[in-house]
Amino acid sequence: MLSTAIVYHSSHHGNTKKLVDAIAQGHDVTLIDASAQKRADLGRYELIGFASGIYGGSFHPDVLDFARNSLPVGKRVFFLYTYAGLGSAKSIAAAADSAGMALTEGEEAGLPAAMDQVAGQELDLLVVFPEDFDQAVADYSVASGEPAPHVEVYYSSVSTASQSAYMAFTGLLDSYESLLANKFDVNAGEGVYDLATAEESTGALFAMLMPMLLMMFLYSGCSAVAPESIAGEKERGTIATMLVTPIRRSDIAVGKILALAVITVLSGASSALGTILSLPNLMGGAAGEMNANIYGVRDYLLLAAVILSTVLLLVTLVALLSAFAKTVKEAQTYAVPLMILVMVLGITGMFGGGASQNLAVYAIPLYNSVQCIVGIFSFSLLGQAVALTAAVNGAATLLGVFVLTRMFNSEGIIFGK
Repeated sequence: MLSTAIVYHSSHHGNTKKLVDAIAQGHDVTLIDASAQKRADLGRYELIGFASGIYGGSFHPDVLDFARNSLPVGKRVFFLYTYAGLGSAKSIAAAADSAGMALTEGEEAGLPAAMDQVAGQELDLLVVFPEDFDQAVADYSVASGEPAPHVEVYYSSVSTASQSAYMAFTGLLDSYESLLANKFDVNAGEGVYDLATAEESTGALFAMLMPMLLMMFLYSGCSAVAPESIAGEKERGTIATMLVTPIRRSDIAVGKILALAVITVLSGASSALGTILSLPNLMGGAAGEMNANIYGVRDYLLLAAVILSTVLLLVTLVALLSAFAKTVKEAQTYAVPLMILVMVLGITGMFGGGASQNLAVYAIPLYNSVQCIVGIFSFSLLGQAVALTAAVNGAATLLGVFVLTRMFNSEGIIFGK
C-alpha cells in the first residue's frame, strides 16, 4: 500500500474522526488533526487525503489552511467528507427553526385556505412537499430523465416578512438540493407561487417609489421659488416698500406662503403625474401588469389633502429661512439641511412593509406625510391618519406664519441691522 496521510478535522458528532479511524485501522495510514497541528511535512507521503465535515458548503477552514500551507506540488490527493444532511422534511423544519422560522405542518385538504392566508398576509410562507418526499428523493436518479420531485413555495411579494421568509427558505432548500446532487426542484412548475394580486403588487411598487419621488418633486418646486421670495426682496431693496404698505404683516406672510404654495403644487403635481404615467414604460418588463387605474377618486382626494398640507409646511419652512437670510444664495445654503431631511424621510417610505399602524407617528410633521403616501398607495392607510396629518402640518404651518409675521416686524432681521 502507498504511504498515506489523512489530514482531518472532526467536531460535533465526531463522524469524520470515526471514518478516518476506520480507514486507518489495519493499514499504514498517518492521521493528522488539522485543528491541533497547523503544518506538517507531507513530502514523504505518496498519497494524501483531506477529510472534514461540510461547513457552509466547503471543507473546514483548518483543513483548507493546512492544504494551502503544507501540500507539496505533484502529490496524489483524495478527499473525504461527512455530512449529516437535512434528512427529511422534518429535519428541514428543524433547520428552519434554528434559522428563526417557525413552521407548522398541515393537511393537503387545508391547502386552499393556507394559500388564502398567505395572500392575506396572515401566513408568511406556504411550503408544499410531495408525498413521500424523502423516499422519492432517495429513489430519484438524475440520469433517468424523469421530472425530479417538486417542492412548491408560496409567498406574497407585497409583504416584507413573506419575501424575507421566501428568500431564506428557498436558500435553505437550494443548499439541501445541491448537496443531494439536484435530486429535487423548487418552484420549477408553471404555477403561480407569488400569491399577491396584480393590484397588490402595483400598490406595493407605487408605495415604495412614490413617497420619495413626491417629496423630492414637492421640495424641488418649493426650492425653485421660495428662497428668492423674501431674500430676493431684500437684495432688490423692495422689501421696505412692501412693508410700508397699509397691509398687516400677517397678511403679507399668508400671501407669500399661499402664492408660493400654488406654484409648488403645480410644479410638483405635473412632475408626479408625468412619473406615474411613464413609470410602466420606464420599468419595461419589470412593471408587469402595473396600472395606476387601481386607485379611485377617494384615494386621489386623500393624496391631494396630504400634498397640500405638506406643500404649505415646506413653503413656510423655506420662507422662514429666506426671511432670515440676507441674500438668495444664503437662503439656498440654509435650505440644504432641509433638503437632506426631506430626501431621507422620502427614502424611509421604501422600507417597512406598508404604512405605520401607530397613530402617534402621524403627529410628526413631514414624516407623517411620507407614511400617508405609503398608506394611500399600498391600501394600508389608517382611517384617521390623513386627518391627523393635515391637522399637524396645518398647525405647524400656522406656527410658521406667526414666526414669519414676527420676523417682518423685526428690523434687525429684515434690514440686517
